[in-house]
Formats: sequence, C-alpha cells, structure tokens
Amino acid sequence: MPNAIRSKGPKGPRRPGRLIARILAGLLVLLLVLAVAGYFTIDGQLKRIEALADYEGRPADTPGTTWLLVGSDSREGLSKAQRRKLATGNSVGRRTDTMMLLHIPDGDGRPTLVSLPRDSYVPIDGHGSDKLNAAYSFKDGGPKLLAKTVEKATGLRIDNYMEIGFGGFVGIVDAIGGVEIDVKQSIRDPKAGINLKKGVQTLDGATALGYVRTRATGSIPDFERTQRQRQFFSAVVKKAASPGVLLNPFTSIPLAFSATDSVAVGEETATFDLLSLGLAMGDNPVTTIVPFSGFESINGQEVVRWDRDKALRLFRALAQDKQVPKDVLAR
Repeated sequence: MPNAIRSKGPKGPRRPGRLIARILAGLLVLLLVLAVAGYFTIDGQLKRIEALADYEGRPADTPGTTWLLVGSDSREGLSKAQRRKLATGNSVGRRTDTMMLLHIPDGDGRPTLVSLPRDSYVPIDGHGSDKLNAAYSFKDGGPKLLAKTVEKATGLRIDNYMEIGFGGFVGIVDAIGGVEIDVKQSIRDPKAGINLKKGVQTLDGATALGYVRTRATGSIPDFERTQRQRQFFSAVVKKAASPGVLLNPFTSIPLAFSATDSVAVGEETATFDLLSLGLAMGDNPVTTIVPFSGFESINGQEVVRWDRDKALRLFRALAQDKQVPKDVLAR
C-alpha cells in the first residue's frame, strides 16, 4: 500500500515571545548601526587644531590622562543681535577666559579638576613672564603656546586639549535642556546680562554664560569666578554624559551637532576621548584652584602669584597619579 501523503495542515499562530525577541533584536542592530555611523560622523566633523607638540624639555609622559580645558571669549559665529542679548561686547580676537586642568587617574581614584587663574604670573617662552592668558593672545601664541606654558609651569604632560567659545557655550547648554546650578548668592550684573536669585535653579545657555563670566560677587571676584566655572563645567559635562541625554535622540543629536560646531580639540583627541571626559566628570571629581599666595602689581597690571610650595605639591601628586594632599586643596 502506498505511503500516505501527510498533510502539513494550517500553520499555528506565531509565539508572541519569539516575535517580540525578533523585533528587539532588529532594533538593537539598528541602534548599533546608527551609533557607529553617528560616531564616525561626529568624529569626522570635530574641529581639530594643533595644540600639543613636542619640544626640548617637554615633561615626560605621566600616569593617567590630563586635559587642558579652555574657554575662550571668541565672539565668532555670534550676530550683533546675539552679542547684545548675551552681553558679550564686541571685542575682536580671542583670549582665554577660562583655563582648567582635568586629571583622570589610571586607577580607581577620583578625577581632579584644577582652575588656573588667567592672571597667573608665569614664564612664557619668548615673552619673559606675563599673565597666563597672554600666552594665548600673543600674535605668535594660541593653543600651542598656551599648552606649552601650562606644561612648563606645572610639570604635567597634557594628553588632550579642548576649547570652546561663547557661542558654542550657549548652544551646548540649550541642547541639553539647561543645567541645574545651586546659586550660592543672589547676583545682579547688567554687564553679564543676569539677575539671579539665590538657590537651586535651571539655567539656560544665555543665563549660564553670564553666571560664569560675572565678576560682581565676592571680595576676590576672580577667585569666586573660578569656583563658579568649575561648578558649572562639572554640571554641564555630567548632564551631557548622562543616560537621560545620551539615550534620548531629541537631546543627544542636537548636543552632538552643537558640540561639533562649537568645540575645538587637539589633533590627538577622538570622540571616544570626549566620552571618557564625560564619564570622568560624572565620577564626582575633586575640584580646586592652584594655591596662590596673593596679588601683586607688575607693570601696571595686577597679577596672581602662585604659592610655589603648595602648587608644586599639587602638581607633583597629579604627575604621580596620587591623591592631592588635603592641605593644598581650596574650594
């Protein structure tokens, strides 16, 4: 008797669990493709500048990763209306308004963020001694001379350089939906375009710019100013690197393109390095300022004198990837 032909019959319903798993797998692959494409797109659009170069007597490579973070007062990209709104003035050229060192240790220690007062009186190659920010503004200066000056003054080898101007500053803050800051005292400064009350509040880009620029508070305005700059920079980078921002395309995409339009990095810095920077700032860094002994008038300008002993101890600890002694830390 011939073998009976078996009927396969109608297919049963697909299992919902298997269908969901396939959808999730497809979405995961799509996200990975977009992430890789986005990484190379952003990396390719980053503005890179020559900032770090070898020279005779350059400090040897030190443990950990050290960044030189620079905020310039460049008005590049701002219209006249924007300059009026942001109270930035109409100065031409570029000067360094903010300078900080961020040291990320190789081990499990906390990162350290150190403000470098722009009026610090330091030796500058080819110019004798002058204010630190002069290294950037000299005709033969710029990022390269500034980085070299900082390396020689601190004994630290800088691994990465990042710079942002006024216009980019505002765009990045607005791209992440503002940033929450605990304002320690009420501040009213028409020159900086702000009128803030004391307390925790969310600042938009324009208000944040005025907050870090104002000199209308404290008995030592520039000291208070560097405190606000460290506070603000930590808050911005920490929020920008948070999952709520990075995993939300409505914030992460505007942030990415705002950053590529407004941030300049050294030729050796890649997008992955910027992500590492963000993760480090989310790790509750130690924040301080270079210990200084006071102010002095030289050639008609007031300069900041570092406390040489304490400053050397601070930079030596960072160079050795060790915890900074508490007695040299200032808040």
